[in-house]
Amino acid sequence: MKRYLLFLVLASITLITCKQSNPEDVLGRQGDVVNFAGRKWDIKYSNTPVGPGPNNFSRLYDDVWVDENGYLHLTVAKHGDTWYSSEVVGQDNLGYGTYIFTVQADPMSFSENVVFGLFTWDNNTLLTDGNSEVDIEFSKWGDATAEEPTTFSVQPVSFGTFYPERTRERLIDPDILKGVTTHLFNWTDTLITWYSYAGEDYENATPIATWSFNLNNPPRVKQDGNQTSQPIVIPAPGATTNCRMNLWTLPFSAIGPNNGLTHEVVIRDFKYIPMQ
Repeated sequence: MKRYLLFLVLASITLITCKQSNPEDVLGRQGDVVNFAGRKWDIKYSNTPVGPGPNNFSRLYDDVWVDENGYLHLTVAKHGDTWYSSEVVGQDNLGYGTYIFTVQADPMSFSENVVFGLFTWDNNTLLTDGNSEVDIEFSKWGDATAEEPTTFSVQPVSFGTFYPERTRERLIDPDILKGVTTHLFNWTDTLITWYSYAGEDYENATPIATWSFNLNNPPRVKQDGNQTSQPIVIPAPGATTNCRMNLWTLPFSAIGPNNGLTHEVVIRDFKYIPMQ
């Protein structure tokens, strides 16, 4: 999706010191569910290409796990002749409020066609709210020379027509992004505001990037196949809206990362604070 946290590792660039959890570890994976940040997350699996991308999505223990520190790992990895992306889907239904992701990363070292997404989604709100999607994404979006790998968006951005006012790329010092950073958005029915911070103590820090989107913007529609949503300014959450995190490639997984390397991200923490 054009324009629409974590320790990023490109296999040949940085080594991860945390080992994979035992599958029965109470803090880690159990079957196709991971226990992370005090919540349960279903592991998305598909052996045929599906969105986003489309990509194949892995459920292998080597591709999605929680380590002994309680950090969630996602990968893009090749098995046989096929590249697999990874995604986890929160089991909790969430709504308006603040979504907070703490990560350690180096998005500038991503292959230019790799996307790391932190977002909301609802399988049942396409027609009313264009799937209730608010995004924080890290990607060069196919441009190896890109210098702004952090993108804030509220959907729809580019479904049939590109709506540039609904997305922003934010220039953040690459040296800061290599360390621990926290990224969040506050979602209400009249305003969405995104913030990025250096470090974990975001409550006492000055943001290194911010952006707001309000009701002064024009309504837009999302086209998905033969379905078209109602006009949307700020999408509302639905009864089944959840948080998701993924690591994937564009345009599709058969190609994999352009540099041919396995990618890995680590999300250190997630918090959700409901709107009061």
